[in-house]
Amino acid sequence: MFWQRLRRFFSQDIAMDLGTANTLLYTRRQGIVINEPSVVALDIEKKTVLAVGANAKRYMGRTPRNIATIRPLKEGVIADFDVTRSMIEYFVRKIIRGVRLVRPSFVICVPMGITQVEKKAVIDSATLAGASEVRLVEEPMAAGIGADLPVNEPIGNMVLDIGGGTSEVAVISLGGIACAQSLRVAGDAMNMAVQRYIREVFRIEVGENTAENVKKIIGCVTPQEKSLAIEVSGKDLVQGAPRVVMITEGHMREALSDTARLISEMVLRALESTPPELSADIYRNGLLMAGGGSMIKGLDQYIARETHLQVYLDNDPLTTVLRGTAKTMLAPDVYRTVFVN
Repeated sequence: MFWQRLRRFFSQDIAMDLGTANTLLYTRRQGIVINEPSVVALDIEKKTVLAVGANAKRYMGRTPRNIATIRPLKEGVIADFDVTRSMIEYFVRKIIRGVRLVRPSFVICVPMGITQVEKKAVIDSATLAGASEVRLVEEPMAAGIGADLPVNEPIGNMVLDIGGGTSEVAVISLGGIACAQSLRVAGDAMNMAVQRYIREVFRIEVGENTAENVKKIIGCVTPQEKSLAIEVSGKDLVQGAPRVVMITEGHMREALSDTARLISEMVLRALESTPPELSADIYRNGLLMAGGGSMIKGLDQYIARETHLQVYLDNDPLTTVLRGTAKTMLAPDVYRTVFVN
C-alpha cells in the first residue's frame, strides 16, 4: 500500500479518450489537458512527423506531394500503428516535461466489441509511448460513468455514444453491459454524407474540413425554429473553377437523414434485446446521449420520436467519455468491474 501511494505521488497517471476524430487526455493533477484532432502530418520522404493535432489538421487538403496528413484511427480502432504511437508520444511529452521518475499508467477508452488484436494494438501503442500499465474501458460504460449514472447499481441505464468513427448504444447495470449494439456510422459518416450531398446536388467538390464545419454550424435532422444558411466554396465539377453555393438547414436534413435513421434503428435493435425489467428502468430513466455526433441539432428529438423514450444530452457531450475514463483511473477499486483487459 505504501509503495502504491508513493508511486501515485510521483506518477502522472493519464486517462485517454483515443478517438477517431479527437484525442483527449486527463491527468490526476491537471484535469483535461489535451483536446486535439487525431491527425498527424508526415514528411513522406524523410519519414518524420511535422505536426500533430490541431496544427496537423490545418494541413488537410493543403499539402504538397511530399507531405501527407494521416488520421491513424479509423472507425474507432487503430489503422496505422506507428503513426498512432507517434501521436500518443507527442501528446504525452506535451503534458509531462522533464525527467520522469515513474512511468505513467494509462486508462484508455475503446469501442465495444473490438477484437483482441485491436485491443493489443491499443495497449502496445501506449506502452511504446511510455506507459507502465494500460487498462481499457468500453466507451458507453465510460460515458455512463462520466454522466454520473448509477452504473454499479441494479438499475438499467441506456447510453448512446456517437463519436467520430462509431455509434454505440449499451444498457448498463451492476457495473456491466447487459446488451449493446455498435454501428460504424458516426461523425465521419456525417461528414462524408455532407460532401456527397453537395457533390450530387450542387455539382461542387468540398474538402473534409469544409464539410465538417458546415455540419457543426447548421447540421440538423429536424426542422428548426430559426432557419440558418451558410455560404460554401468548393471546386466546380463541370468547369473546374472555384464556386460558391448557399447551403441551408433544409439541405442538411436531407444530407443527414440516412445517418440519423441508421443510428435510430441501432437503438431500436438494442431495445428489442433488452430484458423486461431493464426495459422498464429505461422507460423511466430515459436515454443518455454523449459524444460529438450527438450534438447535431434535433438528433435527440428524432431518436425520442422513433423510440418513444425520453432522450437527453449530457451537459458536455464532447468530454463525457473522458470524464468517465478519468473517474475509473482515480477510483479503480470502485470501478474494477468495468475494465475489459
